[in-house]
Amino acid sequence: MNDAELPECGVARFLMLFDGPWATLIIRELMHGSQRFGELRTELDGISAHTLTNRLRLFESRGIVTRTAYAEIPPRVVYELTPLGLQLRPVLDAMNEWGVTAPVAAFTSEAA
Repeated sequence: MNDAELPECGVARFLMLFDGPWATLIIRELMHGSQRFGELRTELDGISAHTLTNRLRLFESRGIVTRTAYAEIPPRVVYELTPLGLQLRPVLDAMNEWGVTAPVAAFTSEAA
């Protein structure tokens, strides 16, 4: 994809990479530091191995996450955020702040 094919809107660009329920939560977990695949699965209760693998591969291909494989027995693979990925901290902080301060009615059908 080139610049001409990307949406002009920054929110639309963000959602191209972070759509779906797990993308932002994976980044949230990696904000705590490097983690192994199994550690991420444990923290993200309910995520399938397939979904986690696909998201990590996408983030790696887009420069958000690095994957380091160590030549050990058994093999050890560690994922961590790149400097670009770490730039998402204020975005996640703002989402968290809104989520914990929003009135309960915002999360129920009564708000409609």
